[in-house]
Amino acid sequence: MTPQTGPDSGTFITSGSLTRRTLVRGALAGVALAAGGAAASAQASENYHAPFSAGTGRAAYRAPGQATDCHMHVFDPDRFPYPLPGATPPPKATVSDYRLLQRRTGTQRTVVVTPSNYSTDNRCTLDAISQLGRRNARGIAVIDTTFSDAALRELDEGGIRGIRFNLTRPGGAGAELIRPLAERVADLGWHVQIHMTAEGILENLPRISGLPTDLVIDHMGRIPGSTGIAHPAYAAILGLVDAGNTWVKLSGVYHESPVGPPSYSDRAAVGAAFARSAPERMLWGSDWPHPTASRGEVPMPDDAAMLDLFASWVPRQRDRKRILVDNPETLYGF
Repeated sequence: MTPQTGPDSGTFITSGSLTRRTLVRGALAGVALAAGGAAASAQASENYHAPFSAGTGRAAYRAPGQATDCHMHVFDPDRFPYPLPGATPPPKATVSDYRLLQRRTGTQRTVVVTPSNYSTDNRCTLDAISQLGRRNARGIAVIDTTFSDAALRELDEGGIRGIRFNLTRPGGAGAELIRPLAERVADLGWHVQIHMTAEGILENLPRISGLPTDLVIDHMGRIPGSTGIAHPAYAAILGLVDAGNTWVKLSGVYHESPVGPPSYSDRAAVGAAFARSAPERMLWGSDWPHPTASRGEVPMPDDAAMLDLFASWVPRQRDRKRILVDNPETLYGF
């Protein structure tokens, strides 16, 4: 994480300190976003409705061309029944539904992530990639030790570029398989994506350090808003980022946020801190269709407002483009 300087830098990061210039540019960014928010309110009457998303207006922030939503799911139980339906299986959320959301966010590229309800059945994810088009879509699969080399090559040909371990809910491989499976997919150029609580990251730090693949951390490491960047997981994640092969998804701001909508100010502070520290290692994702909200665990978020929130964390246009376009191109091979 190198200090950022120059006429357009906006921030000078030295041991986490902020300069007067940072505050000035931050204030200007806030004014701009407030003006944009008024425009978004005016657009709300146009009714860009999308299922599983609060609000109907478009984002005030206009995403650059080829902007990528690096984290979403498709649930299509009519065509692909859940092998692990659970007590409250998520409702149907299709590619057609998601295309309505893209009208609100302006994203063009997509990374489809196999959710825990499908366990190691990646057919729905592969089908979604096909529908969205291989030019604009990639996927993250869930696998275990039963997958042959031929099966992995088939997933690669279908657009899969990584494997996910969700340690917050049952489904798929456990943490003990992170390193063995990372070694299996390294030659394919895939990465390992983890969804863990902040405590889980600390507990599994030896397992996720020094992998032979890149590492992607979901939802800002699920660092609680109540502790923010004072939580030891924040420093641990930055240590992984400094090692050179770790990426952080600026997604799921509504997780662990006692403040809640619309500002999510506690978790927003975590996202802004990550974005300031290493924009070259950040990604953005919507987490649509928000399974935790569908289960009633959190209020349904407004995806357009969350994209605007991201823009407030990243005041420089060149860093926004880096996070939304350049970084996904590097990681997913668009």
